Amino acid sequence: MKQGFSGPKGGGIKLEKDCGALVNLVSRKVKRRLNVTLQGLGITAIQSRVIYYILVHCQQGPVFQRDIEQVFGMSRSTATGILQQLEKKDIIRRESVSTDARLKSLVPTERAAELDAQVRACLRQTDAVLTRGLSEGQVQLFKEIAAAMAQNLEQAEDVPPAEP
Repeated sequence: MKQGFSGPKGGGIKLEKDCGALVNLVSRKVKRRLNVTLQGLGITAIQSRVIYYILVHCQQGPVFQRDIEQVFGMSRSTATGILQQLEKKDIIRRESVSTDARLKSLVPTERAAELDAQVRACLRQTDAVLTRGLSEGQVQLFKEIAAAMAQNLEQAEDVPPAEP
């Protein structure tokens, strides 16, 4: 059995003390489910979220790689790899910005727009499974708690690690 959880024969998860382990477990299960669901479209879960972000935000102004890094909390090299794969699949393209040729905005292609409805359907389906049996109040409370936990971790990044 995994540390922090005991799985009864019914397959349920008995909560213990470690919030981080539970959040990690849910995250891995969501990612795994999305990856399987999106496999037929030829994209991964994180690629689908990046595509969605670019499609929504490019209507409000240019979207840059640094935006993807900040929003998704990923390193430059990770973002570069994801964006290169999306370019290779003709889902996005990079265009020079007129004010600074070094900057490249991320622009969705027609293929991104074609994938959009299917990706949204997969995301909605996964969210429906994830929240099945929960009230709207429980879902809202979870969102508030998860956002607060994320903020706590973000603020803690500024704190130096404890000395041994």
